[in-house]
This record gives sequence, C-alpha cells and structure tokens, in this order.
Amino acid sequence: MPDRRGHPHVSTPMTPALLEPFPPFHPEVRLQPPPIERWRRGTGTDAEFVHVLDSGRPGPSAMVVALTHGNELCGAIALDGLLREAFRPARGRLVLAFANVEAFGRFDPLEPFASRCVDEDMNRVWDDAVLRGSRDSAELRRARELAPFVDAADVLLDLHSMQEPGAPALTICGMTDKSVPLARALGQPQTLLVDTGHAAGLRMIDRGGFADPASGRQAVLVECGAHWEPASADLAIDVTARFLRHLGMADEAWTRGRLRAPAPARQRLVRVGEAVTAASADFRFLMPTHHLMVIPEAGTPLAEDGARRWITPHDACVLIMPSRRAGQAGQTMVRLGRYEE
Repeated sequence: MPDRRGHPHVSTPMTPALLEPFPPFHPEVRLQPPPIERWRRGTGTDAEFVHVLDSGRPGPSAMVVALTHGNELCGAIALDGLLREAFRPARGRLVLAFANVEAFGRFDPLEPFASRCVDEDMNRVWDDAVLRGSRDSAELRRARELAPFVDAADVLLDLHSMQEPGAPALTICGMTDKSVPLARALGQPQTLLVDTGHAAGLRMIDRGGFADPASGRQAVLVECGAHWEPASADLAIDVTARFLRHLGMADEAWTRGRLRAPAPARQRLVRVGEAVTAASADFRFLMPTHHLMVIPEAGTPLAEDGARRWITPHDACVLIMPSRRAGQAGQTMVRLGRYEE
C-alpha cells in the first residue's frame, strides 16, 4: 500500500524465489542515429569528430560532449543540429565533441545495448593514472585524444541518457557542490545530484579542476531521459541551448527557438551517501525498483550479492538510476540518497 505521500511502502522484500532479478528488458528504439560521418573532419583541430568554434572574442572556453557512451543518441542529435546550422558562439571558444564514435558506429537498433562501448566504459577512465598508464583499449585511446580539450575547458556539459523507460531526467553535478550553481543556472531538469562517484573509475566531470574546490572550473553530466525516447533528444537540445545562453554564447531569441521542454517550477537536490556496487554477477535486487523511487523506512532490505545484503540507510531513501541489467564486479547498481530541501 502507498503511504500518505504516495510513495510505495516497503517493509519486507518480495520472496526472492518469486522475483526475477533482472527481467527481460527490450526497450523500443524510437530515435534514429544521426549521420555524423560528415563531421569526421575536425574544425580548428586535427582530432576527428571534434569541432573547435572560436568566436575571436573574449569569453569562456566551453565544451559539449556527446556519445561518451556509443548508444546514447540524444547528445549526438543535439550536436549534429548545432553543426548543421553552422552555429558560432557570440563570445569565447566552444568545443563540440563526439566521443566514443567507434562504439557509435556499431549501433544496431536490434541490439542497442551492445554499442555502449567497445572495450570498456569510457566514463570511468579519466584519472591521470589511467590515461597516462600502459593499459590500452579503444576507449582509452579516444580519451587520450580528447583529454587536452577536456583539460582546457572552463565549463563542460556531458550529454547522456538512461536505461529505464520513461525515466525522469537528472543532472549529475559531481562529487562536490561546486557545479550545483551551474546546474541551477540552466534551470533544467528538475532533479540535481551530488554523488560519490563510481568504484570502477573516474568520470569526465570529476577530472582535474572540475572536482577541485579551489578551481573555478565547472562540469555537469545531464541524463536527458531514457535511451532512444524522443523526449531525451528534446531535452538534450533544450539543455544545450540553455548552457550556451548561460555562457553568453547564444542570445535569448536563438535560445527560445530551441527550448523543447518546459522548465520545472523548482529544482530539487538529491545528495548521495552510498553507492551500491556489485561484487559479482550474483547481484540481485530484493524488490522492484525504479529511478527516483523513495523507500520510506530505514532498514528496508534492498539488494543482495552472495552473503552481502544492503538495506536502506535512512528514511525517505531515494534510489538513483537502479540498473535494469545484470551486474558485474565493480559496476554501480544503484545510488542511495536523500532530498535536500
């Protein structure tokens, strides 16, 4: 039964034998991958699929990244639109980068999850020890090409999408509060997140000065909605326009023509206290879960992995992006947080 706030009231887990850990998951692909091959030759750089648009006027150095994961089409659609209209910033320097183009080139709507990456998650390789180390992968080679652009950016927007159908959009502000003002200035989407990162490696938005409280550099990652739903492309276009307006790179009239989603009346911040990381492929949730689900009671059994069991650490526990696919060791399966009023 729901509680008086409409949240699902859960005091005991479903019987594990009756709950399939990861039910079959075959979302409909309702977006077409944009034809980005025409953008292979870079602008202002020899790096492929990277376009440096310099206004020639003083201003910030900004970067917008799409396809950090090769199957997340919404950001590629937003960048393709900017390049097709030959957008030029009114001030400063703007870098538009299609990141994991090798994985994107393998996208198949019949197997859409297979092209998330080639060898490894490109959003877990951004620590200097990894980038400068001896390890090799398709994602590391591309990250090493992109790192100089990332490191030169004063402000960065990384466009992503999520597994769960119909999932509400979310802005990840990193592991500190320093980029929360940027997320609030964009005014979109409704939910903002400060989290603890991932055990498997460092994200782009947590690299270098982006995570240093003493640095003025800011970066946010926007989960624009569910993979392959038209609303995710609309939000990617919308939030990119807001980002450019905020930086003074685009005027109000241009921005208004590209706002595709109504802005929320207010934004709410979720602060993560714990990330639940799989230790093995035996990981399973003990109840049905969904993104931004609130579990009212502390101590509610949530998941298990062999002998390890997780319970909700506090009342009104918010589940952030629970995985809908079987886990593997080191994979973040869900983040546990609470709303800050």
